[in-house]
Amino acid sequence: MMPNSLSGKKPQTSKVTLSQIMQPDQANLHGNVHGGWIMKLVDEAGGLACIRHAQHRVVTVAVDQFTFKHPIKIGDLVVFEAEVSYVGHTSMEVEVNVFAENPITCQRWHTNTAYLVYVALDERGKPTRVPPLILETDEEKQRFEDGKARQAHRLAQAKKGSHRKAEK
Repeated sequence: MMPNSLSGKKPQTSKVTLSQIMQPDQANLHGNVHGGWIMKLVDEAGGLACIRHAQHRVVTVAVDQFTFKHPIKIGDLVVFEAEVSYVGHTSMEVEVNVFAENPITCQRWHTNTAYLVYVALDERGKPTRVPPLILETDEEKQRFEDGKARQAHRLAQAKKGSHRKAEK
């Protein structure tokens, strides 16, 4: 196993693209692919991007809203593009864009974007530090700031939820 270098990494070094043709066993009777299949593949793409960034095992700790804009049908090629957008000390946010494509006509459409958070784990299964992101473009800097704001919101919601549990 490669040692975890805490020198910064560019977002492109974590980028992962997964493609899979949708089969009948992944769909309902109307030919629409089950959302759960797409969620599983989003998690796999996101996890791989974070593993590449951290060079450690990772676990999923949060998934933001999933809104499907268009159905995905049997026979569609689904493309998952994942890239780390924000990092903290031990956690990483990844943006996963999902596209469906007709492999015959090459027509492609965006079906959804999801943001997931993973924590890197050391050999003992404990959280471990992750390398910072090297941000070069205005777009990368904006994605990082947006991710930072989403993470602050997640942490505030978690804190609010823990206060409610303590009051019961």
